[in-house]
Amino acid sequence: QVQLVESGGGSVQAGGSLRLSCTASGYGYSTNCMAWFRQAPGKEREGVAAIYTVHGFTYYADSVKGRFTISQDNANNTLYLQMNGLTPEDTAMYYCAARGCWKNDYRRLTSGQYTYWGQGTQVTVSS
Repeated sequence: QVQLVESGGGSVQAGGSLRLSCTASGYGYSTNCMAWFRQAPGKEREGVAAIYTVHGFTYYADSVKGRFTISQDNANNTLYLQMNGLTPEDTAMYYCAARGCWKNDYRRLTSGQYTYWGQGTQVTVSS
């Protein structure tokens, strides 16, 4: 069983930056693929970035490409999301997620494909 705990959310003005963290209770096949999702009120959950933790390969949604960076610290079982150039449209609850996968299958940002989820951390961007 994998447990995920997010932190690092908060309020920031447009153009600012935040770094989210997600600590996993254990790394193994079940965390070969990890991702960040977000959900704004009244909207569907949206995948923003994924990583194949075995090799560090990354994949981004077009809406955040060039602004957000997903990374990992395997020594501390921690996933990060560095968010730069934030806009009010980035306001949402952000979730960390994990699933077992293989290298040819990491580019997936559909919430139904992920098995484990954190409780979420709120990001609010004001104009």
